Amino acid sequence: MRNYSNQETENFRKRAHDLIPSGAHTYSRSDSVFSENAPAFFTSGKGAICRDPQGREFIDYGLSLCSVTLGHAFPDVTEAIKHQLDLGNSFSRPSLLEGELAEELLDLFQHGEMIKFSKNGSDVTSAAIRIARSYTNRDLVIRIKEQPFHSFNDWFIGSTSKSGGVPQVVKDMVLRGSYNDIEVIKNLFDAHPGKIAAIILEPMTFEEPKNEFLQKLRSICHQNGALFILDEIITGFRWDLKGAQHLFRVEPDLFTIGKGFSNGFPCSALLGKREFMELGTLEGPVFLLSCTNGAELVGLTAAKATLKVYKSQPVISHIWEYGKKLMEGMDRLIAQYDLRDIIKIQGYPCRPGLFFHPTEFATMLELKTLFVQEMVKGGVLMDQIAISFSHGEKELSKTLETLDSALNVFARAIKTEDIKGCIEGKTISPVFHY
Repeated sequence: MRNYSNQETENFRKRAHDLIPSGAHTYSRSDSVFSENAPAFFTSGKGAICRDPQGREFIDYGLSLCSVTLGHAFPDVTEAIKHQLDLGNSFSRPSLLEGELAEELLDLFQHGEMIKFSKNGSDVTSAAIRIARSYTNRDLVIRIKEQPFHSFNDWFIGSTSKSGGVPQVVKDMVLRGSYNDIEVIKNLFDAHPGKIAAIILEPMTFEEPKNEFLQKLRSICHQNGALFILDEIITGFRWDLKGAQHLFRVEPDLFTIGKGFSNGFPCSALLGKREFMELGTLEGPVFLLSCTNGAELVGLTAAKATLKVYKSQPVISHIWEYGKKLMEGMDRLIAQYDLRDIIKIQGYPCRPGLFFHPTEFATMLELKTLFVQEMVKGGVLMDQIAISFSHGEKELSKTLETLDSALNVFARAIKTEDIKGCIEGKTISPVFHY
């Protein structure tokens, strides 16, 4: 693979923006959410390293929006896919693999009795909402306001700042609760008696559930005739092999998995209790999930091969251990530069989160921009932090070395109150504005 010049890459970027809204097919991959010096494209990836058109290499902590848990081009997965491609990919009748993988996953997740596959998280969370509304004959849904994304479909996007094109009647059907605030949830049920179909939430993002929040949430749902839905698209296969539901010992009525489930290949699933899932049979009232590529074999093969690695190698424990070392090293350097009031690292080691607290002279986004910019200069792409089985001591050492240099610049910019002057180009803009 040849290297491209800077000018050639910029020409590619311009063409992308001319042809694709925001220049990328996923908003979270667009230029606006990265510092201006971030790689415009990636051309290849191996393990924890990605390569851009100029041939520069970066330690990747985005990992395709947290979906690559083993590492890029992980041999066990790619070899299984190569073998399957010689046998065909999509047929007019079900494949044996659909049943085999379904059985394997239902054995793994004790709270699932039936399963339906699809291609992405939006598909399966939306299917869960449709089941809940049909089962309860109710329209309203509660989401958690601190959790930014469940689906690109109308029912969810209507509750965000990107709600254009969604009818007002749909927007009005989603209520907002708050994580770890059980009283807010109770008040919503009291304010809308007999009208709430379900609560949907991630078991955890960066704040740990407190005072049995998840268990209490489930109880409130059932006391009011609503379903309790867990979105484990991110937490599944990072927090625990059996999901965060197993770690936190809470039983959902319906739940979704995806992302790390198939190491970056397209595969997701909705799992749940039989009494709910059977609404989506051909004889039932719910048109659940039915698409041409819903069970194509590349995604299913990747999922089966990924699960095999999880079961034979210490993937989950490695992610936790690496994350612990990374968090400790980052916190030590942040303290060394006296930046703990401005930069905080939170969450569990399996999925740490970086948070920037605004000052009188710099916004949160300006602080984040400078941080990402300086990490990019050292060959580390860290707009967020996801960890794979392929991240090792070499990557950890380079990450902390780069962080040391980045925080040096950051601290000087704080001291001189000149964050804006240190940003080389535009400031990062988030997908959603709240």
